Amino acid sequence: MTLTVWQALHDDLKPGVQPDQKTYAVPFQGRTILLPIRTLADGRGVASLILNQASFAVLDALADDLAAKIAPFNPDVIIGVPTLGLPLAEAVARRLGHTRMLPLGNSRKFWYDDALSVDMASITSPASGKRLYLDPRMQPLLAGRVAVVDDVLSTGTSIAAVLGLLELVQTTPVVIGAAMLQGTSWQARVGPCPVEGGFATPILQKTANGWVAP
Repeated sequence: MTLTVWQALHDDLKPGVQPDQKTYAVPFQGRTILLPIRTLADGRGVASLILNQASFAVLDALADDLAAKIAPFNPDVIIGVPTLGLPLAEAVARRLGHTRMLPLGNSRKFWYDDALSVDMASITSPASGKRLYLDPRMQPLLAGRVAVVDDVLSTGTSIAAVLGLLELVQTTPVVIGAAMLQGTSWQARVGPCPVEGGFATPILQKTANGWVAP
């Protein structure tokens, strides 16, 4: 399925659940992007986006869109959330004329300080035991206006970890950007911080007639 989803901007697909009941076409800039439907443990369904499996054309379109939406916030540094937020964060930073971005990480290097880390989970890795780290050598870059870029906001657990980590170093982002805003659960986790997204997808429910958006 990775050979067909996330690979193009379509002009001929009606938005919503597709007849195959396996894919969802999400509106984006007057066209659609085809996403696979994944079934969660509780039986609900979500449209999935895996950016490092997407075509460069789709990634570039999402980066163009998000960079334009983040630009009015005048960020001085773009923070990338691992793992799949990193390519998008780099692309957005380049489009905003930055010379680099600040990547957070899940892999502990020997020079890291555990005091600059927090637990992290996500909808796709709910019990991963991962931790989120800020490289101490990157901390001096956290000056001025900070924007956080991730691939997807869904349950909000990942972005909550990011905000918690930034709070440890007295940093509050001026904006959070994501390619996809999935459902609404994430809203309670971000507080008053503005959020910009490329597109939004609903949490799907399974019925006798197939997947439907509530």
